Amino acid sequence: MRRALDAIVSAVVLALGRRRRRRRPSKDAERIVPKLPSDLGAESLVLALLFLTAVFAVGFIVVYAVDSLPDHTQLLGATIGLSLLCLAAALIIVAHRLIVTEELVEPYPPREHPYEQELVAKLVEESGDRITRKRFFKLGLGAAGGTLGLAAITPALSFGPLFQTKYFRGTPWRKGVRLVDEDFRPYRASDIEEKDFYTAFPEGLSLDAREELGAPVVLVRLPLDQLRLPPRLHGYDAAGILAYSKICTHAGCAISLYRTPLFQPDEPRPALVCPCHYSTFDVADGGSVVFGPAGRPLPMLPLTIDGKGFLRAAGNFDGEVGPGWWGTRIWKPNP
Repeated sequence: MRRALDAIVSAVVLALGRRRRRRRPSKDAERIVPKLPSDLGAESLVLALLFLTAVFAVGFIVVYAVDSLPDHTQLLGATIGLSLLCLAAALIIVAHRLIVTEELVEPYPPREHPYEQELVAKLVEESGDRITRKRFFKLGLGAAGGTLGLAAITPALSFGPLFQTKYFRGTPWRKGVRLVDEDFRPYRASDIEEKDFYTAFPEGLSLDAREELGAPVVLVRLPLDQLRLPPRLHGYDAAGILAYSKICTHAGCAISLYRTPLFQPDEPRPALVCPCHYSTFDVADGGSVVFGPAGRPLPMLPLTIDGKGFLRAAGNFDGEVGPGWWGTRIWKPNP
């Protein structure tokens, strides 16, 4: 085992440390590819196109990350399209003006032999003789290929909380924010009646910002003797008024039904219902799931009543807002 390990280490060191010495053909050696003069103008144009490829690819990544830019979709298409266009133009110029092509009329032998391998290697080496700035070409190709690779995987990052994290973790709710209705009018505690439910938003939020997952909540009111909140949610209600996220934790649909019993105790307990897949959440014990495919309770927003009787948030939600994803049991909303 020791000898095998020493052999592997020696091989790695030799592979990294030794440089292959290329045999330079003598002046009298017969060339396979005709020698043509270099074309500095074409080289400069190719290098510029390769670096433009990298610039536009980086632009795609930036535009994808900053989704507040106007004409966001059009900018995404323009940046990635221009990047690919510059790369294609660079390759076309290389093929037509920098690489010397030569056709070998003899068919390939059925087996590989050292002579044929050396012939192919010589053919490839002589074909690039016209390129004088090979290091710049390697740098340009590396920049173009690397940035295009990053641009290709950038959309996949939205599956995790790297870009656009506000849709997974952030909400507009903060301590002291008043709750308002669809017409921007603040809610008073006296406005919330039993056996009814109300939609509320943070005060000061624009119509577009109300489309965020963490913005809308549902308000309901229960008699205090019916509350069965778990210990971690004690104090989240305001005189029996409860606020839950309006977004179902199953698939992100909107909660739009409130089941309130008419003939207690024969009827089931009050609950919020998602009409899409009928996930049902018990409002009395912290939004726990009592029916349907949802895998976790509705996030609850703590409430308080100020000196003028207005409803205000006492903090952020107790859990992650929106449908289930891999990080919902790891991250907590920002306080």
